Amino acid sequence: MPDQQTQTTKPIPVGPEEPRMEWRLLLAFLLTGLVMFLAPYVYHKIYGPPPKGAPASKAAERPAEAAKAAPELKPEPGPMRPVAAEKPEEFTLETDLHRITFSNRGAVVLKWELKHYKDAAGKPLELVNTAAAERTGHPFALRFQEPHPPADPNQALFLARRSEDGLGVEFEFSDGRFRVRKAFRFEKASYLWRFSSEATDAKGGLPHWVMWRGGFGDPAVANPVAHQRALYYDAVSGKLITLEAKAAKNGPVVSTGTFTFAGIQDTYFAAVFLPRPGVNIQLQTVSDTVRSELDPAEAPQVGIGVGGAPRNEFAVFVGPKDLDILRRVDRRLEQLVDFGTWFGFIAKPLFLMLKWVHQNIVPNYGWAIVLLTVFINFALLPLKFSSLKSMKKMQALQPQIAAINEKYKGISLRDPRKQQQNQELMELYRKHGVNPMGGCLPLLLQIPFFIGFYNVLTVAIELRGATWLWVKDLSQPEHLPIRILPVAMVVSQFLMQKMTPSTAMDPRQQRIMLLMPLVFGFMFYHFSSGLVLYWLTSNVVGIAQQVLFNRLSPAAPVAPGAPAKAAADASRRRRKAAR
Repeated sequence: MPDQQTQTTKPIPVGPEEPRMEWRLLLAFLLTGLVMFLAPYVYHKIYGPPPKGAPASKAAERPAEAAKAAPELKPEPGPMRPVAAEKPEEFTLETDLHRITFSNRGAVVLKWELKHYKDAAGKPLELVNTAAAERTGHPFALRFQEPHPPADPNQALFLARRSEDGLGVEFEFSDGRFRVRKAFRFEKASYLWRFSSEATDAKGGLPHWVMWRGGFGDPAVANPVAHQRALYYDAVSGKLITLEAKAAKNGPVVSTGTFTFAGIQDTYFAAVFLPRPGVNIQLQTVSDTVRSELDPAEAPQVGIGVGGAPRNEFAVFVGPKDLDILRRVDRRLEQLVDFGTWFGFIAKPLFLMLKWVHQNIVPNYGWAIVLLTVFINFALLPLKFSSLKSMKKMQALQPQIAAINEKYKGISLRDPRKQQQNQELMELYRKHGVNPMGGCLPLLLQIPFFIGFYNVLTVAIELRGATWLWVKDLSQPEHLPIRILPVAMVVSQFLMQKMTPSTAMDPRQQRIMLLMPLVFGFMFYHFSSGLVLYWLTSNVVGIAQQVLFNRLSPAAPVAPGAPAKAAADASRRRRKAAR
């Protein structure tokens, strides 16, 4: 913003007349809605039935201890002996939270299901883009730096040894020239587990990355590719860095440092690798143009490789971006839930209040939104009443305002008399104690909460699949041929507009303002149901407050203005111009 100028006695150059505050506010709100509205039209949307929320794991999550206790892969002395399976094998390992399908060809993961979250078909959510895996490689395949092994271990048949408790598996392959081993060790009721990999040949260790390519997460969210990111937390700068697929459009991008964690994420889920404290690791970001199970159109999907050493040891988190669960793993993981750069200071407290209402008052997020909206509107009631009083005064001053405008009618915008007109209007407002911006205050106050709720409904996994009455998923638009909430919102907007004191005497402005509920309805028709529910509730509360105000506040007296004949002539001229 330019620095504020001190007032001088020099003549102020007269420029084009500034638009009315109502129009400025309307333009700001429309642009705000347009940014959030366009994305669903640019990309194909796929909606699915509501998943059930996952219970927070009560097991203690300790990544540092998990990394230190990674499965031991003890080197064998002497020449390498061949180790391999006789035939391909697939098997499933289950915990309370995961169902993972392994293949001994490459010792990779074929499927990774989260039991407590559902996909578009109502089945356990699959995090692996299985439609792309044959082209890009399956998760936990290895990618080697120089020197490369003499053969591709991702096509080798590993010997698999499963633990007696069914929560771990070790893979080993050797052709006598090089050896590769991987170990997975899970907990019964935790999203945090342990992984290690090691590759050696006769000369020593073979540096490698552990890969997850071809995309990640829930393909049924709106525009899934746009929300996938590679990420790492730089312990030196204390910042979370994210990279989109386009960062690697010209080839893999390698980031190196003492990262607290590194991995991949989408809107609601993440797979992050946590090394031992102080260990330097590499994150390789790749881009794969592939399709998904739900969208046949190919698009650049982000992929990652983590590690870079001959032996890599990690605690690994694969699960939901739930603040409580992330906090137990590492408080810095909370940054994976992005409530927004500009309005995060509103969105996160809104979410915490919403969650508190859900946990302590009503166990339904739809009713929690209603109650929180009522609370916000009544907390702002004194400011709203002050604004309504200002609007009533403005309404009473309209004859005098019309007389001043008639006095200066027809003069050019650059005419110095335009400044005199503005001065007369401001003097009139000052004399009667009227703030011309006062009528805009209620809508201005709504916009930060509107954007805050938008961010919450976009990123909070608790709202994913949350139901309310007929609404199947508050984080998405209604799954109905005609969406009820936006229609009800338009009706309530009309009612509230009719009841609110009008400060626009120009018939053209009045007709245009009558169209605004339809414009809002068109925008909100494609927003998430929870956001429409918030605005609808605000309208209903606003109508109740308006009724209360009209009963408590007497009608403002009509201020004396221009002579009746002049006012009537001005009115006729305006009607003629409107026709």
